[in-house]
Amino acid sequence: MKKTFNDLTPDELAVKRVELTGKVRELRFEMVMGHVENPMEKKNLRRQIARLNTIINEYEIGIRKA
Repeated sequence: MKKTFNDLTPDELAVKRVELTGKVRELRFEMVMGHVENPMEKKNLRRQIARLNTIINEYEIGIRKA
């Protein structure tokens, strides 16, 4: 289930990255406590963050235009 981030501006992408990073941090804590319903969610969140980082980097080096 891919999420599309292509419609977001660079500032919105940065905010979304911070939000997803916080979710990963919370999920890791919950995994240690043993209260996770879907353990694959961590993997999916990490992949989404990687996609965001790729798009943000493309804006920085000039491949994408704002």
